[in-house]
Amino acid sequence: MTAEPIMRAVAFRRSLPVTESDALIDIEVPRPTASGHDILVEIRAVSVNPVDTKVRRRGDQDEPRILGFDAAGIVVEVGDQVTLFRPGDEVWYAGSIGRPGTDAEYHLVDERIVAAKPTSLSFAEAAALPLTAITAWEGLFDKLKLTSESRGTLFVPGASGGVGSMVLQLAEALLPGVRVVATSSRPETDAWVSGLGAESLVNHRSPDLRAQIAEAAPEGVDWVFTSFVAEPG
Repeated sequence: MTAEPIMRAVAFRRSLPVTESDALIDIEVPRPTASGHDILVEIRAVSVNPVDTKVRRRGDQDEPRILGFDAAGIVVEVGDQVTLFRPGDEVWYAGSIGRPGTDAEYHLVDERIVAAKPTSLSFAEAAALPLTAITAWEGLFDKLKLTSESRGTLFVPGASGGVGSMVLQLAEALLPGVRVVATSSRPETDAWVSGLGAESLVNHRSPDLRAQIAEAAPEGVDWVFTSFVAEPG
């Protein structure tokens, strides 16, 4: 009798500070099998996002929960309804919060939320992008409804972070008529943000932030893009 394939994964069971030795645990679970529109991906790289910390704060779990959302890897198995990919394809994606995460040797994901990995990116580079890029794209084009014809000033607090840095790059490439005022607070992040396309910088740690913004944008700002979320309490 053939033994059931096993894979390793990183999970949590108790909501603990990450400094605790068992905040994250190594587990072994059955390797999933692809069916329907699912593809089975051999994970080559993942990234860590704020959503991972939020999931860990949800409370203790009856069973270990595998973390992780962004991933890049190679398709090793496809379901009987899959039409977009085949074994051997290199892919990248942000997974679903309703399914086991990507912090595992293999991951099952619906092909319809997966894309072919750009050949210009390594697996690590590709895994770093999905959630930040999706958030930036949806914020700029679905929420703010900016287009290549838009004209005005966009204010981006926290521009040196993951989402903020993607906002700057998308604006630089696709919004030629939009001037970006971004916040930063250290010489190295000043250089990073300027290099990504911000026309003006203000220091978000400075007590005269309002005056700095007024100086950088005398006519005011037309749009604000922030990915900061206030914590309850």
